[in-house]
Amino acid sequence: MVMHKKAETALAFDFGLKQIGVAFGQTITSQAHGIKILNAKNGIPNWREIEGLIEKWGPTILIVGLPIDMNNMESRITMAAKKFAVKLNKKFKQPVKLVDEKLSSREAKYQARETSKSVNLARVDHLAAALILQTYLNHPESAMLI
Repeated sequence: MVMHKKAETALAFDFGLKQIGVAFGQTITSQAHGIKILNAKNGIPNWREIEGLIEKWGPTILIVGLPIDMNNMESRITMAAKKFAVKLNKKFKQPVKLVDEKLSSREAKYQARETSKSVNLARVDHLAAALILQTYLNHPESAMLI
């Protein structure tokens, strides 16, 4: 089991231009679960909706998945995710960490398919956010503070 310096609660975001998955987890049990999919327009969410989630769940840290390709190259979506993370930090005055999210969406779709044959594979971003958060909970040293 990974030991964190202090107990943390976290909201994680699987950033996308049309949808942003959200997950909640904490370091006491090191478990994460998807809670919501937010609509976004060109990567811009309803910030009041995020504010409501922060008020409801009371995270001590925010995690944003960083989409880097298999060759460790950054793309336009990588830059947009970084911009989203910076905006989260500025708006909500909370620490934000970036976590490599390689293959999280693909894994979320695979897991969803395994548990339900009728799942809408376009709506699994909250599960991808949970995988991103689980990566952080298991390996906090791999996250980058913005």
